[in-house]
Amino acid sequence: MASSREIRQRIKSVKNIQHITKAMKMVAAARLRRAQERAAASKPFAEKIRQMLVNVVGGIQEAKHPLLEVRDIQNVAYFVVSADKGLAGAYNSNILKKALAEVEGRDNVRISTIGRKGREYFTRRHYTLDDTFEGFSERPEYSDAMAIAKSMAKKYTSGECDEINLVYTQFYSPLSYAPVTVKLLPVESPAGKEQDVSLASREYIFEPPAEETLKVLVPRYLETLIYAALMQAAASELGSRMAAMGSATENSSEIISQLTLHYNKIRQAGITREISEIVGGAEALK
Repeated sequence: MASSREIRQRIKSVKNIQHITKAMKMVAAARLRRAQERAAASKPFAEKIRQMLVNVVGGIQEAKHPLLEVRDIQNVAYFVVSADKGLAGAYNSNILKKALAEVEGRDNVRISTIGRKGREYFTRRHYTLDDTFEGFSERPEYSDAMAIAKSMAKKYTSGECDEINLVYTQFYSPLSYAPVTVKLLPVESPAGKEQDVSLASREYIFEPPAEETLKVLVPRYLETLIYAALMQAAASELGSRMAAMGSATENSSEIISQLTLHYNKIRQAGITREISEIVGGAEALK
């Protein structure tokens, strides 16, 4: 049985951990609010660039671009978005299990990771990684999306991969998120309906011509999709960390209560034993 001194030390250590988890929850909550604002601010831009791509592709008889080229699928690449840090509940576990289910047992699969946890996960399972991107999972910038898009475009245009997918976590609320897989390359023309194309074509006049605009617009469209996915993943990570640290803080309070009750029982038992010894000694002296 633990002594009262050991229990006091344990209570003190649990309280210290509780202070840390409470602080981490507050930090995650503050960062989550900013991440949600940035994700919401990027949506209008993503929608507008989609409309522009509809317009340009609809204005060209045979739109040609290396990233629009559809080939027979032989080699498939997956870019997996995970966190750089732990203590985020089941966030990393869910996304990495989703990614493993996509690549396990398949031939001609190439993997690149975004986040330290993803790199460590696949390295432990002896997978060879093409590229790794780390250090920005909580605060992604557009420059990070540009670097990832450049790597994807290089793999696709060089013929190393015939299809590239992005595995990330879609954010719905701080307590609701889900891992998803989205095909990014080849870029699928969003001009699926002729009516949408005709409506979009009445809104814009392009200078330089549509063919020249397409060369710039398609890579920018890819960067925008990646950036939006990074923002969704960041919000999911922070939401999961906030919830996990909140649960840890509540659990530590319960542990402190249990330890305090146990400490009081031991202390009371010690007092009762000392009284019994005093009474017994007094009776012996009579």
